[in-house]
Amino acid sequence: MPRTPSATDPQGRPIRLQRIGEQVRHALADIIARGDLRDDVITRTIISVSEARVTPDLRQATVFVKASNGDDDAVVKALTQHRGWLRGEVAKRLATKYTPDLSFRRDESFDAGARIDAVLRRPEIARDLPAETPTARPWKSLADSLGDDED
Repeated sequence: MPRTPSATDPQGRPIRLQRIGEQVRHALADIIARGDLRDDVITRTIISVSEARVTPDLRQATVFVKASNGDDDAVVKALTQHRGWLRGEVAKRLATKYTPDLSFRRDESFDAGARIDAVLRRPEIARDLPAETPTARPWKSLADSLGDDED
């Protein structure tokens, strides 16, 4: 019997891996936000857990984080030191046979977005972009329509 192709997202990653990655991301974000992890670097910083990429065998997860104060390297180091405890906490929240080993990386997508924004704001680029026009109202307001009837 031939295998049916698995559902994939636009980037070609299987939906199942994305779903499990999201569960890992949500669990870690919850653990960090609640302050369950007792570490000075982590408790004094607001941390965004933007993505968790899980390998096809579900044994490894790469977690991308961003610190609000810009000290991403210190946050990654602190999370890496506590990854065993974090893995145990994630295991309690996940309904999977295996809990992936966690590795943490600095999320550079925010920096890439800022670079793109800076390029688009340069005068030589901005002049080629269409000017923003105010949006027209697709319908009249109630007061406008009532005023038309009285004329």
